[in-house]
Amino acid sequence: MDGFKPQKLVKLDGRVGEGGGQLVRIAVSLAALTGTPLRIDHVRGNRGDGKRGGGLKAQHASCVRYLADATAAEVTGCYVGSKSIEFKPTTTLANLVNRNIRIKAESAASILLVFQSMLPFLLFCGDDSGSPITATIQGGTNVRFSLSFEYFDQVLAPALERFGVKIDRKLDSRGWSLGATNVGSATFRFVPLTPGQTLKAPVWPVERGEITEIDITILVPADTIEAFKKALVFRIDQVLPGVGTNYHLVEDSRHRTRIYTLLVAHTSTGLRFGCDWLYDRKATGKTPDDIATEVAEKVVAKLDAEVQKGGLVDEYLQDQLVVFQALAEGSSSIPGNSEALSSEGNQVDRTDEPFGDGSQHTTTARWVTSQLLPHTKWIDKGRICKGAGWKAL
Repeated sequence: MDGFKPQKLVKLDGRVGEGGGQLVRIAVSLAALTGTPLRIDHVRGNRGDGKRGGGLKAQHASCVRYLADATAAEVTGCYVGSKSIEFKPTTTLANLVNRNIRIKAESAASILLVFQSMLPFLLFCGDDSGSPITATIQGGTNVRFSLSFEYFDQVLAPALERFGVKIDRKLDSRGWSLGATNVGSATFRFVPLTPGQTLKAPVWPVERGEITEIDITILVPADTIEAFKKALVFRIDQVLPGVGTNYHLVEDSRHRTRIYTLLVAHTSTGLRFGCDWLYDRKATGKTPDDIATEVAEKVVAKLDAEVQKGGLVDEYLQDQLVVFQALAEGSSSIPGNSEALSSEGNQVDRTDEPFGDGSQHTTTARWVTSQLLPHTKWIDKGRICKGAGWKAL
């Protein structure tokens, strides 16, 4: 799609589907990209008044401010806690001046969620000379309810390469939301599409294949590392016997409450399935062996459940790829379970509410992209996406 710019204000309700921060991130990024005026009411309205609360969080406000600056957008409601936001871009993205971006998110807000919000927009900000864009973001790399740097590095970034998007990434320093708040930094560098180019539909395997090996990432206090190694390997051998393991990263987290583990299963067809846990339970009265066993049982069970679903992607990766499928040129199919994988339906999906197979995050992401990229077509409960073929201007 070349130069499509809807003039009608798009209104979204943050109480629809998994209407959390993901809705804000996708919607504002696509509004900036397409020049679409946008209003979101009841921001994160399904979060209630509990600890996760409602309204914009720090990472959402950070990405909205950047996208507003990049498009000279008229914005109202861009502050932490805001329950509604209006975003009206007034310039195109054809001539992005600043290609060395620096963002400091508030506190330990998630670096990866900020970058995810910016990426669909920045991918189409190329120039004729192929100048790279570098984004250095300060905030948290391991944050509750958020993508970790390790998952991005080991699962999401390799998946994006199937779309032709290669991102160099570097962890400058780690930032945690647990323990004493610690602000970290990460740097991302990539070459955006040149004018006239489109994202290519991903070449995705049609079969999952066999699990060939599992990469293990352990970020825990130094004196618990050996307990975690023993517990994870033991549990993997119990649940997935015969599968080899590899310690991809083992690191001292330097705090008793900072406990993070990621398992990445590799398949014979080149797919990756990731499952992780940033430990969020009380550790009082528990030995290192107790906690290691608890973590091992949970992450291995989660990984096994993803494998048993028989799809081609884990549920976290599936929802993060939706926006790229919607923007790409051509058809793509990345089903999350065996039922969708074997389906032969061809009915065009209704897009007036979240739809299709997958988690609520996935169905909501499809709905949001459909509102802002109406030339995208989803077929057979989201199994097939015929992308808009958006072109860099």
